[in-house]
Amino acid sequence: MANVSRPNGFRPVKYLNGTPWNGAFRIYAIPAAEGTATYVGDLVKLYTGDTTDVVNYPTVQRAAASDALIGVVVGFVPDYSNLNAAPYRVASTLRLAMVADDPNLLFEAEEDGAVDPIELQDLGQNINFVATAGSTTTGQSGMVIDSDSHATTATLPLKLMEAKRSADNELLADGQAYTRWIVKINNHQLGSHTGTAGV
Repeated sequence: MANVSRPNGFRPVKYLNGTPWNGAFRIYAIPAAEGTATYVGDLVKLYTGDTTDVVNYPTVQRAAASDALIGVVVGFVPDYSNLNAAPYRVASTLRLAMVADDPNLLFEAEEDGAVDPIELQDLGQNINFVATAGSTTTGQSGMVIDSDSHATTATLPLKLMEAKRSADNELLADGQAYTRWIVKINNHQLGSHTGTAGV
């Protein structure tokens, strides 16, 4: 049975020591000067542009492939002034985001399966992601793992940790599109280095 494509970005599932994710996050602001829409499940990085509209919060923006990362958006602070607000952060608007930014968090995500699907023997290698736009209907991220980018390169942003073990995630020896994997942020902006080489 082929796996089904249902990308929803990156979802925190547990810590490196095996403890389930406890829902912890920190609040970051996405400034109005940032012109890219942001979705739940998006990987984000620290923002260094115009922050004149932000007070007392560190700032982030949606990450692009190969960027060093600070974490994953797990939600947005409700905008009580607009009860019809979109379920995502609209481009060029100030919004407070809830970001899971612990360097020891592990995340579940879907691979695109393009060209060279990930195999179990690739675990331990580092890998990139594809910054596909999210859904303006559901507010969910469209980001996926870039299957054919796995390598030992230390600066790649993610590290392949394990396969998701579940009845709806079929694992094939030669890999297949849309398999879901567990990854760790390898090049983390709260880490002490720019990542470790894969094996």
